[in-house]
Amino acid sequence: MGENSTQIDERGPRPVRGSQVEMRVEAIDDLGRGRGEVEGHPVAVRGAVPGSLVRAQIRRRHRGAIGGQLEEVLEPGPLQREARCPHVGTCGGCSFQTYDYTGQLESLRGHLLERLAEADLLGEVEVEPVLGMEEPFGYRNKMDFTFGNRRWIEVGEPEGARSDFALGLHVPGVYSKVLDIQSCAIHFEGADDILSAARELAREHDLEAWDTRRHVGLLRHLVLRKGVNTGEILVYLVTSVEDAERVDPWAADLVRRCPQITTLVQGIHSRAAAVAIGEEERILHGPGVIHETLAGLTFTLSPTSFFQTNTTQAERLLECIHSEVPSSGGRVFDLYCGAGTIGLSLASKASEVVGLESSPSAIRDARANAEAGGIHNASFIEGDVLENLEQCTRGVQGDLCIVDPPRAGLHPKVIPILLAAAPARMIYVSCNPVTAVRDLEHLARGGYRLARVQPVDLFPHTPHLECVFTLVPR
Repeated sequence: MGENSTQIDERGPRPVRGSQVEMRVEAIDDLGRGRGEVEGHPVAVRGAVPGSLVRAQIRRRHRGAIGGQLEEVLEPGPLQREARCPHVGTCGGCSFQTYDYTGQLESLRGHLLERLAEADLLGEVEVEPVLGMEEPFGYRNKMDFTFGNRRWIEVGEPEGARSDFALGLHVPGVYSKVLDIQSCAIHFEGADDILSAARELAREHDLEAWDTRRHVGLLRHLVLRKGVNTGEILVYLVTSVEDAERVDPWAADLVRRCPQITTLVQGIHSRAAAVAIGEEERILHGPGVIHETLAGLTFTLSPTSFFQTNTTQAERLLECIHSEVPSSGGRVFDLYCGAGTIGLSLASKASEVVGLESSPSAIRDARANAEAGGIHNASFIEGDVLENLEQCTRGVQGDLCIVDPPRAGLHPKVIPILLAAAPARMIYVSCNPVTAVRDLEHLARGGYRLARVQPVDLFPHTPHLECVFTLVPR
């Protein structure tokens, strides 16, 4: 073929929206979708398992990506499993539920390896196998549910089914309707009973669900939270107004029907934003908080406290971090410390722990947790992490920096300050390998190398992966 010849595209026509296609699933992508090819064109289908032959309907084409909806599994592959949840095809909350758990862990590790290799970060470091769960169901200690006056009608429901009230979760990409959740396979045992009772009583008391279009209605969110190691259960009802005359009888009936509820709190949120956080709160039953134990410490959890949603795997995550910290930890800086879980768990090894966090409520929780645990060598600073880090580390040698940023990763200006502080060891805890790898590249250029990579599965049946990256100077 000559220099000026045009390469012939041997692929067939691209699948069009609405068409039915058959596809052999080859792998899982980093969004949790099954990947395959149709006429040479890559197609992604949520819920499709590697090795299976599936039929899908093409739903969208965007920037070269073709997405389809799973219609039928024509030939189950060796990794195909039965789903435990009746909503698995609609909800989208745990898109791997039909995928063998061992296969899930291997896919998660494979994606992490690819990202690290592309960034030339592997060197001689070994990426450990993903730490999975013995029982990867019923693991969530907290679930946020939404009330809505437009219910998503699932395939197969009888005609005329009531559609003006729902308590559940939003279908992916659809925020005006709510999928009425009857049971969930990943939240804590007993949550289904409370969820059902809350729904039935709301109807009995004629409490109207929130309308996201007109911004009217009373009931907005229901948060269920459990201290797995204490057995305490918190229910947080978020409403648009206080309306004690109607809310209080509902709350009293719910506690009577579900006596396992330790405390029930009402949050009042009058603004349009769909967040399960009240501008003010009323305690309707119990003390208003619950407790959880982790790494030998007791944590007090209010309705909006940050805490890892998987208690069992949070223990393993802390074990991974502890194994990377010398017995004489020296001074520890805990960046984005939240309620202080990591820093406080290391306090016995450290001469001093300094936690930095921008959330006022998280700082309050961290200080209260330190006081409750009798920990006197930990302090917590509220405010912008970037500004406070520079002040704290100026002229001060930190032996260890723990970095646990939000999904967006580190602020670009934090990295030079970290490098200037020159800690003897950094432990970067990530809930988003994509942004973590970006930050690790910058730290590598600043003179650090990866000494260990330990992934932990905190969210089984989802594409999310937590990682503990240990960095030391070259």
